[in-house]
Order: sequence, then structure tokens, then C-alpha cells
Amino acid sequence: MSGPVTERIRNKLASLQPTRLVVEDDSGRHVGHPGARPGGESHFRVEIVSPTFAGESRVARQRRVYALLADELQMGVHALQLTTLTPDEDPAPR
Repeated sequence: MSGPVTERIRNKLASLQPTRLVVEDDSGRHVGHPGARPGGESHFRVEIVSPTFAGESRVARQRRVYALLADELQMGVHALQLTTLTPDEDPAPR
């Protein structure tokens, strides 16, 4: 079961028309670390594969994701581990 922040992240990243999207609440691995919250949903691992990333650098892709999630970052998301790929770069089986 995913929490409300996880769902907001998924909904916002849907605007990038992903062919694959994985959003994992990784907060349990950061208990006691700065920015960790007792209820979780403070640290996330995001893998997104989108054709809209074609021709963009890794930095540009990550900036787009950070811009879409600006509200979540302001409201308690402490860390995002991002993997941003195009479908041609995706190593996952199709």
C-alpha cells in the first residue's frame, strides 16, 4: 500500500507520459537520518522511463522531475534518488 505522497508523485510524473514508472518509499532505510520522518514518505527512489526525455541531458531530465515535484520537496520530501531514461535506454525487459 502506498501513501498519499507516493500517489501525488505518481500522479504528477504521469504528465511525462512514462512507459515505466517506479516510485518507492525508501524512508525505512533512512530512519534516524536527517530529514527522516516517523511516518515515512520522506525519502524516495524514482525510476522513470519517458520518450519526452529524448535529446535531454541527465541533468535536464532531473530538473524537469524536480520542477514537477517542487511542492512535495517543500512539504517534507527530503530526498529523491532519480533514474531518468528514454525507452531506448531502458534495460528492463519489454
